[in-house]
Amino acid sequence: MTTKRDYYEVLGVARSASSDEIRSAYRKLARQYHPDVNKEAGAEASFKEINEAYEVLSNGEKRAAYDRFGHAGAQGSYGGFSGGFGDFGSIFEDLFGMGGQTRQSQRGPRRGADLRVGVTLTFEEAVFGVDREVEVNRLEGCTHCFGSGAEPGTSPLRCPQCNGTGEVQRRQQSIFGAILTSATCSRCNGTGEVITTPCVECQGRKQVQATRRLNVAVPAGVDDGTQIRLAGEGNQGLAGGPAGNLYVALSVQPHAVFQRHDNDIIMELPINIAQAALGAEIEVPTLDGVETLAVPPGTQHGKILRLKNKGVPHLRRSERRGDQLIAIKVAVPVHLTAKQKKLLEELGETLGTPKLGDERGFFDKLAGAFSDAFSN
Repeated sequence: MTTKRDYYEVLGVARSASSDEIRSAYRKLARQYHPDVNKEAGAEASFKEINEAYEVLSNGEKRAAYDRFGHAGAQGSYGGFSGGFGDFGSIFEDLFGMGGQTRQSQRGPRRGADLRVGVTLTFEEAVFGVDREVEVNRLEGCTHCFGSGAEPGTSPLRCPQCNGTGEVQRRQQSIFGAILTSATCSRCNGTGEVITTPCVECQGRKQVQATRRLNVAVPAGVDDGTQIRLAGEGNQGLAGGPAGNLYVALSVQPHAVFQRHDNDIIMELPINIAQAALGAEIEVPTLDGVETLAVPPGTQHGKILRLKNKGVPHLRRSERRGDQLIAIKVAVPVHLTAKQKKLLEELGETLGTPKLGDERGFFDKLAGAFSDAFSN
């Protein structure tokens, strides 16, 4: 014969523990060892032992008898555990949604599912905004049966298996008494009704697939990965539930000349050594057309020049724009004529050779130039 463990030991509490301490210990252990949660071997036996201990220690009279006479006192005074759950209902309700609560029926309003489509934009469309048309396949209410699922002239019938409730209840016996559980009705799948003559258009599903074309106003300043939400343009809900949303995911094609950094536009401008040394006015492309850029004399390779307000409009404040940042690239000639070589040789003799350490390295200058440009 197996010897029962001390009930206080089972719950892990002292003999002087208060009712709240006992209840708290039980809730923690019941959650840990409930068979629906814990699939390990022995979990069910531990769960039964925990419930048996709590059934005694949570009752003042049973606890007093147990404290005085042990297991024999509790069993002798109250004849085992045939009286049902008592206070267990509220605890099971808290822990596992049992305790007389039924599953949510599928008869009530249900929200439609969200949908997602992708749209590809050019670099300029993302910068300045554009209206685009998208095609979406979604579920809509059947217009033939007006969403009833039954062929016109007929009506759905109340499910005879669940009597229209959408769920069936089962009574099971346990060591604590009868447990009442509920499950979705298998006959009507929780709808509470049976369609004997399904609609010829939707086959009783109450919804049909439809293709719609919708206009999407893409605001100026969107970037790759931006999502636009069109409220209520997803699948239609059931039983009066709201429609889902449509999410338009934007992808932006790269540009041949420009790159984007937040709201600034970055480009690289090659110039020759004479333009870098003497300075020049050079026409450069921008998103708004060609602009004249003043390159100051002595411009070094990697220098960043700025054209104000020629960048990307701010997404929520389109009156504000970023700048266009132009990285100077001094192009060293590769193929020279005899005259060019002679001129450069003469120039080289007059300039001499720069000493190490006179100038910051190229990478230092480039990093510093970008740092200065983005901090302004």
